[in-house]
Amino acid sequence: MRILITGGAGCLGSNLTERYLEAGHDVLVLDNFATGHRGSLPEGHEKLEIVEGSVTDRALVDSLFQGFQPTHVVHSAAAYKDPDDWLEDTRTNVEGTIQVVQAAKAAGVRRFVNFHTALGYGRPESLPIPAEAPARPFTSYGISKQAGENYLAMSGLPFVSLRLANVTGPRLAIGPIPTFYTRLKAGKGCFCSKTIRDFVDMDDFFSVMDLVMADGAPTGVFNVSTGTGHTIKDIFDIVVDHLGITLSEPVPEVEPGADDVPAVVLDPSKTVDAFGWTPRYAFEETIRRMLAWYDVHGVTAIYSHLKAPPVRA
Repeated sequence: MRILITGGAGCLGSNLTERYLEAGHDVLVLDNFATGHRGSLPEGHEKLEIVEGSVTDRALVDSLFQGFQPTHVVHSAAAYKDPDDWLEDTRTNVEGTIQVVQAAKAAGVRRFVNFHTALGYGRPESLPIPAEAPARPFTSYGISKQAGENYLAMSGLPFVSLRLANVTGPRLAIGPIPTFYTRLKAGKGCFCSKTIRDFVDMDDFFSVMDLVMADGAPTGVFNVSTGTGHTIKDIFDIVVDHLGITLSEPVPEVEPGADDVPAVVLDPSKTVDAFGWTPRYAFEETIRRMLAWYDVHGVTAIYSHLKAPPVRA
């Protein structure tokens, strides 16, 4: 395969880049390094081309598709680090997606895989959330990502859009796991939002990616999750245990912020039925595998698409 990965220096993109290079595929990474890191990508690999730039640059996107001639596209690029920057979210997640989609269609790519956020569902009526549930995003990130997926769906491309749980693995730089690990290790205080999320191991994400990239595989919208939800406090407790810390007082627990969702748990049954995919790793093992990776490699950065809720006594 000749695989063009947008946002290829981010957590998911860089892990996939390594995997595809090891399998002997040619890979072109496009990244503006706003949240991705150049150091996450191999240096000097003969089958890897790295281009610094944005999906918002139409001339650049077109030239890369014409020059590289990808057979497959993995669209991982997204703007999310400033929840108040609606214009940047729109430029990247909507206009940028449209430009990548149109270039892919002109190039006749065989498969287009898009990464979407579970926040596209908004505040769900019931849990776990089936893939057929209505999209009702209410944040800039969720709205713009949903719009990008909608344009992809009307493109006529052979596409898969994966609505992802919290994928946990090497170089994870978003969410409570790196936050708790970093702050607790430094002796700093933490708080836990009273929210429930689902987590899926990077190796389980790899296994579903192998299936959706195959020629002739099912197309459409699919959830990627174990289907089980856990509190943020559950994660905190595992990190505390992993680091061998004794707390002087209980961690504060706060209500979700106005831009947050109390519970997001995705139902993977459509994905299981369509691809025969079964996640292997349970919640605690997934978290502990992540923490063991941090022990060796550290945490490089932490981002969030949410505003921090106020801590109340």
